[in-house]
Amino acid sequence: MKPIIKFFVDAGPLVVFFIFYKMTGELLEAIIPLIIATAIAVLISYIVEKKIPVMPTIGGLIILIFGGLTYYFENKIFFYMKPTIINLLFAFTLILGNYFNKPLLKYLMGSAIDIQLEGWFALSRRWSTFFLFLAILNEIIWRYFSEETWVNFKVFGIITLTFIFSLTIFPIIKKYQNKE
Repeated sequence: MKPIIKFFVDAGPLVVFFIFYKMTGELLEAIIPLIIATAIAVLISYIVEKKIPVMPTIGGLIILIFGGLTYYFENKIFFYMKPTIINLLFAFTLILGNYFNKPLLKYLMGSAIDIQLEGWFALSRRWSTFFLFLAILNEIIWRYFSEETWVNFKVFGIITLTFIFSLTIFPIIKKYQNKE
């Protein structure tokens, strides 16, 4: 996928969510536009790549489920816990993959990185630890800080932390990079 299209597909729903939240000041008012924007992003991704995008589709289903529960029950806890559940799901999936000698990260990233098998296991351990960290941090922020702080963390904090973390894995990629 072209980088500009990928950026809008990945970031678009989050931007829509943030704009609607800032315009209304209400989390519930930002959920339906987020669900619609996510569905559009998955559809665009499907049209461009000619295949069902696995991660955006899973993310979209989780947004639909937890956003729908939040909206239906008018209870924000469902939506606050969504990042926790997603990050725990990712962490335990990677941990189980390593436990069964199947570095699942390799299958998710496809041919984006060409490294030795040991490198995939090391990356999976690092990413699973990072996902556990994000889950715990999300729980702390939604439970002990304001809704606006949580929204800012969800939109800007998670992306920033993920970017910084991503920079720390380059030594592993370099160490285990296939020489060809």
